Amino acid sequence: MYNFECKMFLGMNSLFEQKALNRYFRSSTHLGGAFCTIFTSLALIVFGKGNIRLAGAAGALALLVSHLQVVLMKKLFPRKRPYMTLKQTKVLHNPLKDHSFPSGHTTAVFSVITPLIVFFPLLALLLIPVGITVGLSRIYLGLHYPSDVLAGMVLGISVGLLSCMVI
Repeated sequence: MYNFECKMFLGMNSLFEQKALNRYFRSSTHLGGAFCTIFTSLALIVFGKGNIRLAGAAGALALLVSHLQVVLMKKLFPRKRPYMTLKQTKVLHNPLKDHSFPSGHTTAVFSVITPLIVFFPLLALLLIPVGITVGLSRIYLGLHYPSDVLAGMVLGISVGLLSCMVI
């Protein structure tokens, strides 16, 4: 299984030299970063009304809970990042040093978009591709294996759904 995953990773990461993809994934990866996910949740809470505000609150709660889980899982499963174990990995100049599993960016973006999709199902057409793009960017940039991204997606969606039940 690990060999198959490495082949998938290297196939995606081998496209690193393509300028258009490089710009696209270097930009889109930030949609799962702390600033974008926190800002989105807070903006929905502050400026939204009704279900928009509820979706923002559920997203903020999911973001908080899932972040704690990501931190714990990175300690429990100290998986090295691909660029640390696969010599042919192409990576940015200042790569992350913490553990790889699960992808925090992917977890965060799915934690925030899941409540939005629950409250506004038509947004799935726009938001699911955004979440998938963030996950793919993490592989493309040499920072995560596909299973890191898949775990982040499952964690983010699960906590996002649970937060909708609580809010």
